[in-house]
Amino acid sequence: MVAARITVNGKETPISPAAPHTTVLDFLRERGLTGTKEGCAEGECGACSVLVARPGVNKPTDWVAVNACLVPAAALDGQEVITSEGLATAGEPGTPPTLHPVQEEMAVRGGSQCGYCTPGFICSMASEYYRPDRCAHAESDGAHEVDGEHGPNGFDLHSLSGNLCRCTGYRPIRDAAFAVGEPAEDDPLAQRREQSPPEPVATEYAQDDRVFVRKNTLAETLQLLRERPDAVVVAGSTDFGVEVNIRSRREDCVVAIDRLPELRELRVEDDFIEVGAALSLTEIERKLDGEVPLLAELFPQFASRLIRNGATLGGNLGTGSPIGDSPPVLLALEASLVLADADGERVVPLADYFTGYRQSVRRPDELIRAVRIPLPLSPVTAFHKIAKRRFDDISSVAVGFALDIEGGIVRKARIGLGGVAATPIRALATEAALEGKPWSAETVEAAARVLRGEGTPMSDHRASDLYRSAMLGQSLLKLHAQTTEAVSS
Repeated sequence: MVAARITVNGKETPISPAAPHTTVLDFLRERGLTGTKEGCAEGECGACSVLVARPGVNKPTDWVAVNACLVPAAALDGQEVITSEGLATAGEPGTPPTLHPVQEEMAVRGGSQCGYCTPGFICSMASEYYRPDRCAHAESDGAHEVDGEHGPNGFDLHSLSGNLCRCTGYRPIRDAAFAVGEPAEDDPLAQRREQSPPEPVATEYAQDDRVFVRKNTLAETLQLLRERPDAVVVAGSTDFGVEVNIRSRREDCVVAIDRLPELRELRVEDDFIEVGAALSLTEIERKLDGEVPLLAELFPQFASRLIRNGATLGGNLGTGSPIGDSPPVLLALEASLVLADADGERVVPLADYFTGYRQSVRRPDELIRAVRIPLPLSPVTAFHKIAKRRFDDISSVAVGFALDIEGGIVRKARIGLGGVAATPIRALATEAALEGKPWSAETVEAAARVLRGEGTPMSDHRASDLYRSAMLGQSLLKLHAQTTEAVSS
């Protein structure tokens, strides 16, 4: 097997002698690329942001910004990475490099003070700079309004939602983002988008009895999981990476599945939509392009763009967390999971998947291959996330609604809840209290009282049990207020 290596700023660099758990952040810094900083080691500050060449949605390749502090270096075997140092163009010997347009705008508009967070902002900003359809939204055309969060150049400020600045202030950074133009025709990174991204390579990177493995096919991976039930499966590493950094978690066998083609398909059939478990949330969002409105409402509230560039639905469901944002939405959508092992597949309704705190019916030798959403979709949907911050925060309570309302009568109601029990749950009693009843203030107020009693909410540092219960009821009242006019019309 070929020695593991990463192409960094155009130069192939061996991963050895890094340990299998070594993050991309540490790998880069140990090789002198110290623009990549460690701020939080949890994927929340963006100081470690780098660009990775990934399969594109609108072009063969997208330059995707990811948190280098979370991704194992071995996971990028055979891949291409650009750091903040690699964005500038080298000059003649003895002359300084030419700044990248994003770097230039940050400099002239005062977007950097102490400079610690600046390289991460630069890489996240460059990812948005190279987004192929960015300039298509430059004009206010009714569908894409220019507002405080979107610049006249089409720049989506939410692409920087995972980057924190502690001293400069965000106004000059926003000015820089809204000032960048289109990439020049001879821009090498813009031209790189027209070529295919690096193919995934089989990896078996071992050291000190620990190994990081990536197989070529799903069948090979499933056979490995049968042979190694102790293996830990990773995709975007947005959860596992935190464990490695904060709790010094070390595993004997880590198996990467994020590049398996069988887990990266998105199919729209007559009676269901099937989403590959290893597609990143950003890829799903852009491929669906609003086709599932409830998911479209979820995505902007799910962590940050940096996290969504790596996080997957399979990973969010596989961890079994009771406060994950996707389960309430998928429960409301009546989604099922396609579970695969070496012998075949089975389909399990998500409502039957969770069995206890971070426990599920999935066996150690099984993978979530895909999430299946039945069609047609309910026309009245909403996702309410109650958290201390508007974006990039862990929810205290999350509620997904999907209702069929015909002639003013609730024909069908599906409500998914997160943060109010040991597992994500369906609000079955509330659904029963709504179905067959008028979508009226009286019905909703009675159902809201039922909803307040669903689950077994607890008190912690995010919210009290009483607050969580109150927010459940308030969420249904809010939905009624938001939808009454639309439904009646």
